Amino acid sequence: MRAIRNIVVLTGAGVSAESGIATFRGPGGLWEGHRVEDVCTPPALRADPALVHRFYDLRRAALATVEPNAAHHALAALDRAWADELLIVTQNVDDLHERAGTERLLHMHGALRSALCAQCGARQEWSGPLPPGSRCGTCDAPALRPDIVFFGEIPYAMDRIVEAIGACDLFVSIGTSGAVYPAAGFVEWANDRGAATLELNLERSAGSDRFDDSRLGPAGELVPAWVAELLSSQ
Repeated sequence: MRAIRNIVVLTGAGVSAESGIATFRGPGGLWEGHRVEDVCTPPALRADPALVHRFYDLRRAALATVEPNAAHHALAALDRAWADELLIVTQNVDDLHERAGTERLLHMHGALRSALCAQCGARQEWSGPLPPGSRCGTCDAPALRPDIVFFGEIPYAMDRIVEAIGACDLFVSIGTSGAVYPAAGFVEWANDRGAATLELNLERSAGSDRFDDSRLGPAGELVPAWVAELLSSQ
């Protein structure tokens, strides 16, 4: 513990599940009642933009009904207290990390409360419904879409993530399935760097055997305990 200076934390759907946000993958390959192919791919957006926009409108509206949980607050406390390098990379598109107070945060899969212009690439904050044909505040094109990284698209800020993992002493994965790449491969990058690796998850993930330590249980219990342990070692 005393040798740890630079930390990268990856969070997934399991962190927000305790706040009442459903995880993406369910029985039958459905994604919150929809096939992934129908709501989270570029071809789906082209084929039925109304369905895709409505799907994310409902998820955006649902953010008003949930609050950050103990895991979010513990990571925000770590962000405030950790004097060395820290990067929290989330696969989640909700805003619960921000609402808990985390600042050293990167949304690799986009954010519900953001709109992306398919014409010029500009992003802008967005809180209400986003109907197809909404105009970009930068170029005025009727080309705004949900600022979500669809399957088949490249996650955001991969260069920054690779650099941070390359310099970290500890990589921690929290509430992830270990099945979605490139995030599922982060632990291997950390292992290659010689960093310590830790998994905190409700159950063993697809990549549990790649971690030095795997602790199982609810994120709302495991994460505060781990943060307290880490901070007490400073």
